[in-house]
Amino acid sequence: MKSTWRWFGPNDTVSLEKIAQAGATGVVTSLHHVATGDVWPLQEVLTRKTEIEAAGLEWSVIESIPLHNDIKKRTGDFQRYLENYKQSIRNVAQAGVKVVCYNFMPVVDWTRTSLSYRLTNNSRALRFDLADFAAYDVYILERNNAKQCYDEEVLTRAAKRLSSMSDEERVLLEENVIAGLPGGEGSYDRDSIRTEIEAFIALGVEGFRDNLINFLKEVIPVAESCGVKMCIHPDDPPFSLFGLPRIVSTAEDVRKLRAAVPSVSNGLTLCAGSFGARGDNNLVSMAREFGEVIHFVHLRNVTREEDGSFYEADHLGGDNDMVGLIAALLDEEKTRRGSGREDEAIPMRPDHGHLMGDEIGQVGVNPGYSYVGRLKGLAELHGVIHALEYSRQQGEG
Repeated sequence: MKSTWRWFGPNDTVSLEKIAQAGATGVVTSLHHVATGDVWPLQEVLTRKTEIEAAGLEWSVIESIPLHNDIKKRTGDFQRYLENYKQSIRNVAQAGVKVVCYNFMPVVDWTRTSLSYRLTNNSRALRFDLADFAAYDVYILERNNAKQCYDEEVLTRAAKRLSSMSDEERVLLEENVIAGLPGGEGSYDRDSIRTEIEAFIALGVEGFRDNLINFLKEVIPVAESCGVKMCIHPDDPPFSLFGLPRIVSTAEDVRKLRAAVPSVSNGLTLCAGSFGARGDNNLVSMAREFGEVIHFVHLRNVTREEDGSFYEADHLGGDNDMVGLIAALLDEEKTRRGSGREDEAIPMRPDHGHLMGDEIGQVGVNPGYSYVGRLKGLAELHGVIHALEYSRQQGEG
């Protein structure tokens, strides 16, 4: 597997030098300064690529070229934004960057209620707490019909949780949920997020899925012609928030997208933490079923709770079978070698990491993207990969 690292550009607290020292050979990044919907200029892509290569690394995956909400809703100026997106695909292909991760989540990108959940060893993790989220949705945002999305037990806990929150804690909860997270596409205030939520709810699940399929039918032929592999990131978390439609949460969701646009360029980012936040998603089975079109992998683990809450665990801890997943991905790489595919090595990155040591309290560290936490995760994952590869070589010998 190709070890990569998420980098947020020149202002990231983690330098390219540190990424190389961590043992990664590839970089996953984006042109964060380009506004959502605008064309990525070829020269800007080349400049960033040259900067990465000067550090002895490769720009392996773009994460991401974000989609404007007009495309997702197929309203407003969506046709212009769609043409801009196609041109961005052509430009990154011309620059030699051929894997593009993207998502089609409505309104909010990856969502957590706490960005600094204290673990028993005093390191910090990202957490999604359903009662805290309901407290925000029902009692702070006061979204129309919000109570219908939760059972009485959750609403009781949400009301109790809200009553115990200080004003500062309420503000922080709102910031965590709607003010934008690393790699996201912006932030909202209460009025604007209510408006966007209503617009997406009106589409319904199938209407929203149709919009994604229409996007793919226009973009995938362009990607194919340029040799670009598109790989959609699953919903995070993989269930409805704010009553919004979710369409990339299960294996069946992926099957529907693959059936609608059956191209190897219409691929998947297998995010173990996102899909794995649902106990009914079998990650190993998904890796084997969709292996041909898995163009990028996020390796992280979660500990699930009965009500749907979860927190991000050690990379080899939690509830997901990380060893089995990596074994399935290594099998896919072997299949690719046998068929002569050029993209034999699947890029993976240690997704998220605990905040620990001297980085706790350090200014500028993106939540989930500490250096030491990801360094620890990458080392653990490398150990699994090397152990599995060694075992196979011995068996074949």
